Amino acid sequence: MRACIACLTLFAAITLGGCASDADRSTPSPVTASVPDATTGSEPGEPVRLRLEKVADGLQNPVHVAVAPGEPDRLYVVEQTGAIRVLEDGRLRQAPFLDVSNDIQSGGEQGLLSVAFHPEYEEDERFFVDYTDIHGDTRVVEYRVNEDRTAADPSTARIILAVEQPYSNHNGGQLVFGPDGLLYVGMGDGGSGGDPENRAQDLSDRLGKILRTDVDGPADEWEIVAYGLRNPWRFSFDRENGELYIADVGQSSQEEINYLPSSATGLVNFGWDVFEGRLRHEEKEPNPAGRLVRPVAVYGRDGGCSVTGGFVYRGEAIPAVQGRYFYGDYCSGIVWSFRIEGEKARELRREPFEVEGLSSFGEDANGEIYLAALSGTIYRLVAR
Repeated sequence: MRACIACLTLFAAITLGGCASDADRSTPSPVTASVPDATTGSEPGEPVRLRLEKVADGLQNPVHVAVAPGEPDRLYVVEQTGAIRVLEDGRLRQAPFLDVSNDIQSGGEQGLLSVAFHPEYEEDERFFVDYTDIHGDTRVVEYRVNEDRTAADPSTARIILAVEQPYSNHNGGQLVFGPDGLLYVGMGDGGSGGDPENRAQDLSDRLGKILRTDVDGPADEWEIVAYGLRNPWRFSFDRENGELYIADVGQSSQEEINYLPSSATGLVNFGWDVFEGRLRHEEKEPNPAGRLVRPVAVYGRDGGCSVTGGFVYRGEAIPAVQGRYFYGDYCSGIVWSFRIEGEKARELRREPFEVEGLSSFGEDANGEIYLAALSGTIYRLVAR
């Protein structure tokens, strides 16, 4: 999210193409000029109209929605102000699952930002949170659930990653377990504007990166798997094939969606701060380490100003949108979707609804998609 959005609320928050070569630096046409409305499905002549169904409200700055393995009827909603709430059978539990409000700095782009449950949570009982502590620095903390599995056991808290933040914005904050069973975390470039210390292209710095670790290993060792990111606020793996989608918030010109197929190996450079989306941001060469990958989708200021990444739809309730990746914009509330074919974004369209203050997406145990509004409401994507 960008610092300028903080004045609007407590929280700050595509031309199409595949991975481009270094020489491909053409300026794309505005996405909103040619994006059709969502009136047809994946097959010609198959109508589908989507809408949002409210499933909960009254939350305090919800910024993440997650599910725990073995608990198909529960959703865990992360409140930026420091609590994780449980949504079950359409009702919010009175008592929070976790409350770290006394341990964090909240407001602007800081706070409790995400939760991820161990893939073997039914037996392992561990989960992990990402927050900015009282000094504004990033902490990834491990917890265990209590005996009756209704709340976290605060005595089990253990910091597994500590990263100093030089500024108050661009904290990233997404935690997710990948198909390889490793825990991934998104780190912004440290903040300010334009990455003044060149952290995103510096492989000796953990900022501007996606890191991963084996939480079952003997030590908390973090590996850089991708760099050149400004603020990967939300990213996700396709539950069906393991493909990775990263929404990276732009500086002043373009928002971008990056994509990696499950077959991708080795270190990846997404280009910031040499490039912003598909545009050159600084007249310098990118770090040559690894492989330079360009976005599959971008949009400009006519579409919004702070991208919110989502999920590939893998539910059963709306067959016509199977395999489409949904994402949106915090500032405009616009939601788009596309599908990947041949490592390129195809069938891009704008969906027929908007969400004011779109802070995050979520995915339940059945692959249905949820959207969170910072004002306190959680919606589910449904067909009309």
